[in-house]
Amino acid sequence: MLRFGSKRLRSVAAIVARCTGICVLALALLVAWLWMSTDLPSRERLRERAALDATRVLDRNGRLLYAVPDPLGAQRSHVSLGDISPALIQATIAVEDAGFYANPGIDLRGIARAIWLNLQQGRIVAGGSTITQQLARSFLLDPSLAQEQTLERKAREMILALKLTATLPKDDILEMYLNQTYYGAMSYGVEAASQRFFGKPARDLDLAEAALIAGLPQAPSRYNPLINPDAARARQRDVLVAMVRVGFITPAEAEIAANEPLRFSAGCDTPGCLPRAPHFVFFVLERLAAELGPDIVARGGLTITTTLDLGLQEAAERALRRQIAALANPYDGSPDRRARNGAVVVIDPRDGAILAMVGSPDFTDNTIQGQVNAALALRQPGSAIKPLTYAAALERGWTPATTILDVPVSFVDSSGQVYAPLNYDRAFHGPLSLREALATSSNVAAVRTLDFVGIPALLDMAARLGITSLGNQPGRFGLALTLGGGEVSLLELTGAYAAFANGGMRVTPYAILKIGGDPVSRASGPEAVDPPSPALDPRIAYLISDILSDRYARMRAFGGALDMDRPAAVKTGTTTDWRDNWTVGYTPDRVVGVWIGNADGRAMEAVSGVTGAAPVWRQVMLAAHRGLPPRPFPRPPGIVELTICAEGGLLPSPVCPATRLERFLAEHTPQRPDDTHILVRVDPVRDCRAPDRYPSARTVVRIYRVLPPEAQPWAESAGIPRPPRQVCPPITANTGDPPGNNAPASGSGGDAGEREPRLISRNTLPLLITAPAHGAVFALSPGVPAERQQIALTVGAAPEIDRVTIYINGAPLVTTSASRVFWQLQPGRHRVWAEGHNVDGHIVRSPIVEFEVRQASQAN
Repeated sequence: MLRFGSKRLRSVAAIVARCTGICVLALALLVAWLWMSTDLPSRERLRERAALDATRVLDRNGRLLYAVPDPLGAQRSHVSLGDISPALIQATIAVEDAGFYANPGIDLRGIARAIWLNLQQGRIVAGGSTITQQLARSFLLDPSLAQEQTLERKAREMILALKLTATLPKDDILEMYLNQTYYGAMSYGVEAASQRFFGKPARDLDLAEAALIAGLPQAPSRYNPLINPDAARARQRDVLVAMVRVGFITPAEAEIAANEPLRFSAGCDTPGCLPRAPHFVFFVLERLAAELGPDIVARGGLTITTTLDLGLQEAAERALRRQIAALANPYDGSPDRRARNGAVVVIDPRDGAILAMVGSPDFTDNTIQGQVNAALALRQPGSAIKPLTYAAALERGWTPATTILDVPVSFVDSSGQVYAPLNYDRAFHGPLSLREALATSSNVAAVRTLDFVGIPALLDMAARLGITSLGNQPGRFGLALTLGGGEVSLLELTGAYAAFANGGMRVTPYAILKIGGDPVSRASGPEAVDPPSPALDPRIAYLISDILSDRYARMRAFGGALDMDRPAAVKTGTTTDWRDNWTVGYTPDRVVGVWIGNADGRAMEAVSGVTGAAPVWRQVMLAAHRGLPPRPFPRPPGIVELTICAEGGLLPSPVCPATRLERFLAEHTPQRPDDTHILVRVDPVRDCRAPDRYPSARTVVRIYRVLPPEAQPWAESAGIPRPPRQVCPPITANTGDPPGNNAPASGSGGDAGEREPRLISRNTLPLLITAPAHGAVFALSPGVPAERQQIALTVGAAPEIDRVTIYINGAPLVTTSASRVFWQLQPGRHRVWAEGHNVDGHIVRSPIVEFEVRQASQAN
């Protein structure tokens, strides 16, 4: 039995040995075949590859934007290792192939690690490539094979690497790699990259600059510092960490280099060498290089027709340059506003086509980092993110008439920190409708709204509209997210607003219409872009547009600075430290986004979205709509219009002092009459409630607004009258004469600012000033021109009263049939009242309302 088992074991071992021998022989034959069939390219073949045609970039109308110069042609400078910064050589070795001088051209340990990862994923996700392998793949392999993710390509790459190592010294291989590798921005080789990004020879790069450039080959488009400066900085840190790990530098040197400010260069000293619309053109070329490979894009003879409208692009560039110059030298002689940079994006909201992209006012200005595309940089949007918060609230049952309290409030976050939001003008404005809160950009109301919907809802809304930079981790943010506490790019935010403009469809901004002349049949069509897809209820998109285009709702905060010659929705944003300000707005035909600030994050001097970005926005909007007829925002089915009580947002009641029209989702209309106002008969002399059978000659009927307890402290500080709590005691002989007995007759002489009103009857509504509130205090906002700061004077009148004249400080302001007029704020204490005529022709006068306007420096 034991003999039989041993014999069987020897038989199995023999079979395994034979199979192993066959496999080894097959592998040896395969390696031999690959070795024989994979030749190092001849010099003639390399010259042929360098002789391909130039690529041309055109605007949407066929006008030439750029003819890409051959990066491997006459403009490329080959440099020896001795002419390259030692820091760059060390950084390259540390991050790409720490064992470069010891390995035979391949790293067996790295290959084993890559094989294990590939087996786990079921596809090729890692390569374990050495510097020699990268050189073989990028320059020696056929371009069509180099783009493939196959085992054959990997095997040929390894064979070429082994042959290179057997043929050339290591220094020659490293020199070839540093001169042939693609570093992004159409730059091949370290000399071209050094000149392109820093405007200096490769030998003069310091450690920080060398670490940044050494990190680019892994993903040139993703780490391009002119397009993605934050990603480039993160990659730079990875390179510095690798240099510390290998022992080339100390941790202290790495930290100093990581914190060193970088100054980028235009990389162009001769006139005409830059493309027209340079930020846009390089944006297009980088995206195509990532998709097709840099060789094909740079030297493939392509004709790239883009979405850009060159005429509009140049108009946007002029508008931005003029505004930056005006901020540096204000027309009114005020100090320099210290705003040096800006960006503009124009999108067609129907499909997301980018019609204009200005990344800075001057691409060649190194002092402002003009080469960095600020349209793609991440910045805090300030209040420009608020429409997304309110859209989420409208999805959850709120309406444009929902009352939101703009009164002092505090919130406690998950870490126990107390957060108390403040408004831009450092004042509180009491109960606001959602329409007023969004149109006037109340910070307190926006934070309350986000507290209602929740941070995940805002992040979800942002993602649905195409904003990816905020991510989906609610724990990273607090309630200040709705005030711009996260970072987004101008291109992202402008694209998100397109969904409001087009009725709720998400569009992906794209830049390429078509590509012709592709040598490898890869670029035969336009850029791969997701088609527009539903992201938001069209009715909610309409309501947001209706609010943002309501010039009357925003008048108190912005005056007429944002008005256009057609219906246009617009929102501004300003960070609290004056580092960023925005204006993003749209019509059904165009979306325009503008950012003003400084590339290095330095604060400006009192520049708001209205005074900084808005003038550019308005000029670009006018240029973008030239030749287009005005169009209203189309109202979708399911929107209803109702008359509501102007304060409170409910259906009108008999004591509602003023009404207005509002629009609602059909399923979210108000269902009950206004109960936030009460009619009380009072004795104004004794300040008490008049009981039944109290002498009518002593009483007046007044309307009081009922506010929740949370708003009472604000109401008291604002001088909002409250109904008297005390009931009037009985009249005695010593009580005195009733009010009005000594007043002059209606229409008679006397000081118009002092005479008492003649009442119609105790059952008739009086003529009232319903806004501003008695005792209200307003503060002029810093950074907003005085002529653009106005308040609404609102009048409530009985139906039989007409020809109402509003007086302010004793002088007639206007005679009108409207219930609301606007008055420009002026510092000081003011008295306002209204006078009208009843059916008998008698003059009826409202009680006097007093309020105060403080200078900006007086604001709390």
